[in-house]
Amino acid sequence: MGGGQNNGRVVGSAAEPRIAVVSGGSRGLGLEIVRKLADRGMHVVLTSRRVADGQAAIGLLGDAADCVAVRDLDITDAASVAQFAGWLRGRLGRCDVLVNNAAVLIDDDRDASSVDLAVVRRTLETNLLGTWRLTQAIAPLMRAAGYGRIVNISSGLGSLAAMRCDLPGYRVSKTAVNAMTRMLADELAVDGVLVNACCPGLTRIEVPATRDGTRLFATADTAVWLATLPDDGPTGGFYRDHVLIEW
Repeated sequence: MGGGQNNGRVVGSAAEPRIAVVSGGSRGLGLEIVRKLADRGMHVVLTSRRVADGQAAIGLLGDAADCVAVRDLDITDAASVAQFAGWLRGRLGRCDVLVNNAAVLIDDDRDASSVDLAVVRRTLETNLLGTWRLTQAIAPLMRAAGYGRIVNISSGLGSLAAMRCDLPGYRVSKTAVNAMTRMLADELAVDGVLVNACCPGLTRIEVPATRDGTRLFATADTAVWLATLPDDGPTGGFYRDHVLIEW
């Protein structure tokens, strides 16, 4: 597919590689998800708010870069989402996998009783409404094909079973994403579309420059597992390390 914004490969048959879209794919967890899906033979559309960021990230992907295209996408902007969905429909013809990774964490140090509600509103605009907007735009392509995998990157911070008072905007946004996951899973199951949420979890990586020789990084393993589920795989679940966790 190549790394330029306008690159893409027309997909004309079920024998073609799966097409995956990863929002917020230019760095961190999103970029690792892009890499692992490409390594599995998928053609991945890496989206970021700025094309330049996505193009810079391509250079970090090594051999996987040949299977990755870059597009600009602002999930908080309805026009941007509509333009992206139109490109996806016209150029590639389908979307088999959607990983909703784009999110913000902008809470200050206030608790729920004193947090600035403008911060909460901005958080919900991206983490909930932006995710919902992009999913609504892409789900029809999955329904038409009778196949789809939607993975919503959530967080254990949104679990009602483990709810605390800090990071209130972020926590509420992820709780809402979990609710949206359950609703979409119930609605889309008849169309062959599996919808799940995951808390990425952490993995320990050896980093010699650090004091203890290791650092913790979010792992893409559970998200990639959910993106590649078989047809009889689970739907409507909330997972960490491939294991169901409490809502």
